[in-house]
Amino acid sequence: MQRRYALALAAGLATLGFSAHASDYPAKPITLIVPQNAGGTNDIVARIVGQRLGEVLGGTVVIENRVGAGGNIGTQAAAKAAKDGHTLLMTISSSQAINPAVYKAPGFDPVKDFAPIALVGAVPNVLVVNPAFPAKSLDEFLKVVKAAKPDTYQYASAGNGTLNHLLGEMLNSTAGLSIQHIPYKGVAPALTDVIGGQVPMAFASLPSVLGYLKSGRLLALGVSSPQRSPALPEVPAIGEKVPGYAGTLWVGLFAPRGVSAEIERKLQDAMGKVLANGETRTALTAQGVELAGSTTPQQFAALLQEDINRWAKIVKASGAKID
Repeated sequence: MQRRYALALAAGLATLGFSAHASDYPAKPITLIVPQNAGGTNDIVARIVGQRLGEVLGGTVVIENRVGAGGNIGTQAAAKAAKDGHTLLMTISSSQAINPAVYKAPGFDPVKDFAPIALVGAVPNVLVVNPAFPAKSLDEFLKVVKAAKPDTYQYASAGNGTLNHLLGEMLNSTAGLSIQHIPYKGVAPALTDVIGGQVPMAFASLPSVLGYLKSGRLLALGVSSPQRSPALPEVPAIGEKVPGYAGTLWVGLFAPRGVSAEIERKLQDAMGKVLANGETRTALTAQGVELAGSTTPQQFAALLQEDINRWAKIVKASGAKID
């Protein structure tokens, strides 16, 4: 009897202590790991969302860009972080859903190592060209490239196996083109060379090129989403001219698997408030983010698994592999 009472008391005290810990969260600044370079889509979204998340939680959110290996370095760091909710991961579908198929050993399991917190939204990639390119519309682009010899033209990407690499391969296969892939270490240097004329074109996420499009340093020919983007209504969806072509990038918040259910719920509730905030919504929409709406963590998990399966088939067909 005494033993049972002692065990029950210990369990009760542990529960009280656990709840108190959760109620005090955050007890220190939250590190939000972004496994991509500053200035890219994920970084832009993370800074908008992170500031508001800190305000809602009554704490501070610090953005930490941990780049390398197509996003694997930062993702690994988040997976191995303390399970106390003070290290989170803001990532994109290309890292979380594509890398496990591209890399022989990515160093993380996208499902087992992470708990989905909130899907922020999706953004299309944009087929952009240097303004000197001999085509000013998607129709002209398809005619010019089809008429050229194979590999006459090249497209830049953020690296082997990234979404903007695979979108180029998808365009080659669906439109019957032969554009040579030139991988870079991140989207920023890729766009620098397209602007400079070293490479004529690239696929890049809408937030990362919006400023260049407005300034006229790049020209948008098409978007990768199934429909036109509200941020670029005059630019056609590539699928309008190339049936079956579509591929979007989503951005979402994850916690390392093992964070308490109480803290997960607190983060989910806080993100619900963040994404319902008018100023935040306006800031994200202005960057070309199509907000996800009231997507539950369970629906987010299902989307992740669906994308893992879908991109694994595309990666296999493209032959893109990194050891």
